[in-house]
Amino acid sequence: MKLFQKLLVATASVGLIAPITAQASDVINLQGMNDYSRSKKSSTKKHFDSKTFVNEDVATLKKSEQELEILQNNFEAGSFSETTTASFSADMAIGDEDTAFGRGKVNALYGFQIDLNTSFTGEDSLDISLDAGNGGNGLSELDLNEASAGDDSLAVDGISYTFPVAGATVFVGDNTDGSALYNTACVYGGPSNNLDDCGNGSSALGSGSGTAAGASYEFADGFTAAIGYTGDGSSTSGLMTAEGYDSYGAQVSYSADLFAASVTYGKVEAAGNKDRNYLGLNGYFAPSETGIVPSISAGYEVGEGQGLADTYQWFVGLQWDEAGPGTLGTAVGTVGATTDTNPDAVGGDGALLMYEAFYSYALNDGVTITPLVYFKEAPKTYTGDDDLIGLMLKTSFSF
Repeated sequence: MKLFQKLLVATASVGLIAPITAQASDVINLQGMNDYSRSKKSSTKKHFDSKTFVNEDVATLKKSEQELEILQNNFEAGSFSETTTASFSADMAIGDEDTAFGRGKVNALYGFQIDLNTSFTGEDSLDISLDAGNGGNGLSELDLNEASAGDDSLAVDGISYTFPVAGATVFVGDNTDGSALYNTACVYGGPSNNLDDCGNGSSALGSGSGTAAGASYEFADGFTAAIGYTGDGSSTSGLMTAEGYDSYGAQVSYSADLFAASVTYGKVEAAGNKDRNYLGLNGYFAPSETGIVPSISAGYEVGEGQGLADTYQWFVGLQWDEAGPGTLGTAVGTVGATTDTNPDAVGGDGALLMYEAFYSYALNDGVTITPLVYFKEAPKTYTGDDDLIGLMLKTSFSF
């Protein structure tokens, strides 16, 4: 019995060892390794010194750098251009406008904007602006970055390409102003939507929508000339046709060290071939040392058209750029172009005057707080409350 057990164990052991030996002989040729080792020892003798491992480390490091550079080049081929920059801004506002249609309705709004800029030659610029926000629901007087397509939706708020041609600067774009290259003489920078156009909102083709193009040329001694065009490129009527609505304009400006002036002309087509011609005059004085004396900006615009009532618009703004730690500004003017037909009749036309004051204070490089108060003195044409009062607080973030 014991002999049978020993034979059984021996047979099993041989059965297990045989396949392992076969696999080892296939994978590792021990004799071949011994022969190779003896040949290396006889043919080459390697001497180790203090630089041996250092040289090997340097070679390895160089190889790693080359591989990293290859990977980096492959990555940059599909990434942003080195000349592409992006800037981000967000606005938050809270306030109320006391009107006949809604008293004491405090609104809180926001706006968000992304600006992308790319240059391909160093002299050109591709500019794209993306906006989002809910500023259309209330406090419409406040200037917020918001989407034009609707509240709480991201929309392209403008795309343009600017490039040099024979000493002039030319641009083409969409959903932007035809006056993008104008140099209107105004240094007032209020946060409201109405008085920040410096009194020439109509002559400057400030609709901000449609296909736009323009050019400017800077002469010697501070003179600049510019032209602009805006048309409805998405319309079936087409650009520059009798059926489509187009706007044309031109401007001549002069800038010196302490003052500047500009003359702006605009022709705006409307339905029924009732086109208006606008002429705007702007100027400013900016002292060399900001302090007690503020900068003074002023603008006046008139409009006329065949079979249409004449319009007018004016504005005066004062701004102290160093009023303590911030900027103080105040302005008065009309809210948009106003017709002068029967201004005192109820239901007729009349000027809506607006007075505003703001103080802009920078908490740091990226956060600015701007309180705004304004007063609208309505004409007798208003059937409800004559006067409107607005109180708003705007916080701007840039990053």
